[in-house]
Amino acid sequence: MDRRKFMTGCLGLPLLAHAGGAQAQAGLSKIIFPFAAGAGGDTLCRLIAQEMAPVLQRTIVVENRTGGDGLIGIKAVKGASPDGSMVLVTTGPTMYLLPMVETTPSFDTARDFMPVSLLARFEFAVVIGPGIDVPDFKSFVAWLKAHPDKTSFGVPSNGTIPHFTGSRLEKDLGIPLTRVPYRGSAPILNDLVGGHISFGIVTLADALPQHRAKGVKIVAVASAERSPFAPDVPTLRENGIDLVADAWYGMWLPAGSPPEFAGKLGAAASAALAKPEVKEKLTAIGMIPVGSTPEGLTKELAANTAFWQPIVKATGYKIEN
Repeated sequence: MDRRKFMTGCLGLPLLAHAGGAQAQAGLSKIIFPFAAGAGGDTLCRLIAQEMAPVLQRTIVVENRTGGDGLIGIKAVKGASPDGSMVLVTTGPTMYLLPMVETTPSFDTARDFMPVSLLARFEFAVVIGPGIDVPDFKSFVAWLKAHPDKTSFGVPSNGTIPHFTGSRLEKDLGIPLTRVPYRGSAPILNDLVGGHISFGIVTLADALPQHRAKGVKIVAVASAERSPFAPDVPTLRENGIDLVADAWYGMWLPAGSPPEFAGKLGAAASAALAKPEVKEKLTAIGMIPVGSTPEGLTKELAANTAFWQPIVKATGYKIEN
């Protein structure tokens, strides 16, 4: 399996401190971003870096260290000295799905990393093309049942939240579905417009422009509550599907880092995310700023792991490594 098809929207973030519980060092820090510049995660990384630098009294440099679906960046932070010089910021699904699907897990989140803070959430949506003339999700389900030969759906990559959301929908709806993996959301939306697939599961932010232009239709969002970006669209739960399938960014230090520095770092990140100008820039790209304590991040990761593990296991999906 090609790892490049596995996980999207992840990033890594580093900072400096003395080991053994001492105060954080002043000087230069690196933000390790394991994917290419320009995506939403990269923007989040740079915004936080800019706001945290004066608080932490250091220069923070963003470094795009790409490859291995984020594993190069993850491993860099995993193997770093626990002196605060490196912090990992990545999507939650990277941290709980990768260990589930790798035949030999490259890391153990609880063992290899220290939690710092939940940062921002983003959402997924079920999207149909203009050729399917139905008003809502329930009508679309009826359409699928009436057209068993047209149940293909697109996901931005295999092994992702959209992939396993589709697997859960297949089980809950009792309809055999055919998953088609793509390289990102854009080709999925193009194929929906062209009528080549019946629906897609993509990030809400990616689907919104064409939804608003009437090119595609978002029939459900997979978040716990209606999205502030599409308040007119019901959730899957409102449609009788007990499924929450959103995602988020979190921040971790290498295991063994000073807990007091983790608390200081998390407080600085949360303060940055609370600034109106930061909120405005993140909401403009479809993110919901959050911020939390280290305990809040641990709780979020544990809940997501417990929810998705049986779903992933039931699919039998694995990545050879």
